[in-house]
Amino acid sequence: MSTTLTQRPRTAPNERVKSATGTGRYPQALLHHIVAPALRLPEAAAASVFAATRQRGPIARDVIAQVTGLSIATVNRQVTALLEVGLLRERADLAVSGAIGRPRVPVEVNHEPYLTLGVHIGARTTSIVAADLFGRTLDVVETPTPRGPQAAALAAIAASTRRYLSRWHRRRPLWVGVATGGVVDSVTGYLDHPRLGWSDAPVGPVLAESLGLPVSVASHVDAMAGAELLLGVRRQPTASATSLYVYARETVGYALSIGGRVHSPSSGPGTIAALPVYSELLGGTGQLESTVSDDAVLSAARKARIVPADGATSTVTAVLRAARQGNEEAIALVAERARVLGEAVALLRDMLNPDDLVVGGQAFTEYPEGMGIVESSFAERSVLGHRDIRVTAFGNRVQEAGAGIVSLGGLYADPVAAMRRASRRPEVSA
Repeated sequence: MSTTLTQRPRTAPNERVKSATGTGRYPQALLHHIVAPALRLPEAAAASVFAATRQRGPIARDVIAQVTGLSIATVNRQVTALLEVGLLRERADLAVSGAIGRPRVPVEVNHEPYLTLGVHIGARTTSIVAADLFGRTLDVVETPTPRGPQAAALAAIAASTRRYLSRWHRRRPLWVGVATGGVVDSVTGYLDHPRLGWSDAPVGPVLAESLGLPVSVASHVDAMAGAELLLGVRRQPTASATSLYVYARETVGYALSIGGRVHSPSSGPGTIAALPVYSELLGGTGQLESTVSDDAVLSAARKARIVPADGATSTVTAVLRAARQGNEEAIALVAERARVLGEAVALLRDMLNPDDLVVGGQAFTEYPEGMGIVESSFAERSVLGHRDIRVTAFGNRVQEAGAGIVSLGGLYADPVAAMRRASRRPEVSA
């Protein structure tokens, strides 16, 4: 059954101070550690300098000035500030022979002392990701998303995250980023997640209280679009460029980036779960999410006896394996999902007509053999001119990339202020 998200009015942060247990109130210092995610390309001078160093370092200050268009005086000031907070380090050993003065000493990102923590809360699985300052995944663990009462589930996720963080003795954690489905209030870190049965769930405050770190919470599809924007291999967009990101796995969703910034409506993301589609083979529900989801494919495969009705081998992975091994019924199922997805992407493209079109999620990436069908179905259905479909740069790791960039977005957007915020620890529970 598809889920249609309802928008709820935003509640002022000071009206949401009750703790997850319902027995107390979150300290104001803790609430200040909930920070709206920054899913945008760098704009401020320090952010531009840090981005140039991440992408090109070790790099000299005069080259940074050329790359960013900033004056050498501005670059020197920002490099000094980034050195002071510990995000950059000088490489005197790489200075040009005969050069005089520190401005000729290259700088690079001082990444070894730090990490950020990303948490992707999925309908079935929760991933905890450690990332470095380049956005590279250092490590990831997956656990089943807790079921049961909301408060207990949040407490379990916080406990798992805290245990995981305790393993990292040589790196200082700076930030926590959460990517999840549902309707997210990024200002307060609360969310509604109908599939999990969560309503006004204080995800951000619970994690800030447990970990003592700044926390940002974002819609998972917005987060994935942010990863493409900030970490994917692509050219810098113009001020008016638009990019459409379409996601499909167990849920479906989309995000739109405009001029180097992921568009995140204050009332939460829109939904394409109920987009009209038709597929008798996949269940004939008439709605996108309940037609192309893993559950829909698995249900159809069980009915066709491609996989057993239950047990360890009754999985979508087993269906895809059967298709690769030449099972004609399995091939027909995954081809039908690809067809429906291609037509749905075409509808979205025709409505929004973006400059760039990206698809991600395991419905696309776990069976790349189906992308040809997606593309042909898209081309046949779209009434506009030709447009290439680009598959996510992160493959099957797109969920962890999304969570990782939510944890890094604040550092990338305003690195000096982010480091100062990360140094101010909120009050945490014992």
